[in-house]
Amino acid sequence: MMFNHPDGDPILILDDEQCWQLLEGARHGRLVVTVAGEPDIFPVNYVTSRRKLYFRTAPGNKLAELTINDRVLFETDGILSDQAWSVVLRGTARVLSQSAEISEAEELGLESWVPTLKDFYVEIEPGSVSGRHFEFGSPPDFNA
Repeated sequence: MMFNHPDGDPILILDDEQCWQLLEGARHGRLVVTVAGEPDIFPVNYVTSRRKLYFRTAPGNKLAELTINDRVLFETDGILSDQAWSVVLRGTARVLSQSAEISEAEELGLESWVPTLKDFYVEIEPGSVSGRHFEFGSPPDFNA
């Protein structure tokens, strides 16, 4: 994906469409949950569908914490030799419980990267999405 940085500014604020294109093209990120004021972060692989994000998980801290506080952050990024980008999604997580929605999630082809049982599908309904694209380079010479 090409980004046009107006006026040569090395930092570009991405619009919603650009953020979703990057989210849809990536497959891993970090889930941030907070319980009792204590943040926690978990790496997850994911898929997107209909402007929602889905991942699988097993019983443990991640599942317990997002059940206690469903407000989450999700961040994914990409780094190349001459550029980088970062997208943050703020939203509400919920464990899928209806057989029809679990079946739909299973059709998304979301496979666990680690050979463990992950029987729970989680959907994140976005509240907002934001992102930035960075062009690498040398800092400006203010002495010139």
